[in-house]
Amino acid sequence: MELKTVQALYYSATGVTDRVVHTLAEVLAQELGLSLICYGFTKPAERAAKFVFGPEDLVVVGSPTYAGKLPNKILPDFQRLQGSGALAVPVVTFGNRAYDNSLAELCTMLETGGFHTVAAGAFVGRHAFTDALGEGRPDFDDRRKLELFARDIAGKIRRLTEIPPMVRVPGNADAPYYIPKGLDGEPVQFLKAKPQTDLSKCCNCGACARLCPMGAINPENVAETPGTCIKCQRCVRKCTHHAKYFDDPAFLSHIEMLEANFQERKENEVFF
Repeated sequence: MELKTVQALYYSATGVTDRVVHTLAEVLAQELGLSLICYGFTKPAERAAKFVFGPEDLVVVGSPTYAGKLPNKILPDFQRLQGSGALAVPVVTFGNRAYDNSLAELCTMLETGGFHTVAAGAFVGRHAFTDALGEGRPDFDDRRKLELFARDIAGKIRRLTEIPPMVRVPGNADAPYYIPKGLDGEPVQFLKAKPQTDLSKCCNCGACARLCPMGAINPENVAETPGTCIKCQRCVRKCTHHAKYFDDPAFLSHIEMLEANFQERKENEVFF
């Protein structure tokens, strides 16, 4: 199997998945002596591009876990990826709770799209909702594990003499989304929650509107979010003036529940 490039493609609203995928792809390219091409897949215009790969490509595809699966509003864009015989390494990140079924969903989706999965991994990163979970991750140990994972993948690829079978990972690609719970343990609904703006801090630079993965924020008045908000926290994390925040009671109760129950350090998992 004659590979020519390692390509990395990732949806990364808060930058965690970006760092994980970049680390893995860079080491893979070095180990295999191949060129590296990286594609952002976060902004609407980026996802609108046509991505067609082929047998000469090794593609690292990364996504965060949202409610135990892939982000449902981004999924249709992922499904348009065309593997055409390319090898793939599906990677998901999760905020120290669980990745549930997201990795199984990503593996199945890529195989259906014409990729051949050769390995897969789930890596812990800082939770999008709170710094109290996974703070500082991926850290030094995580990066070391990513490097070892890349070297093991490279070794497997060098030994390949035929198309590999689909990598087996835990989970069910068809499972429903995780139902979030509040601090009292009861299910909560915050689908309609949208970011608020502290006008005393906002400088009206428009960064939140430009960066929103859904194009949901009004660029003419960034205090308005007429579009669909997926609670990715990109506007909150990227605002240098700390003017964006969420105040929905159900959403805040869910964050409290996460902080109360998922402090214990979770480990990364890799599969071949």
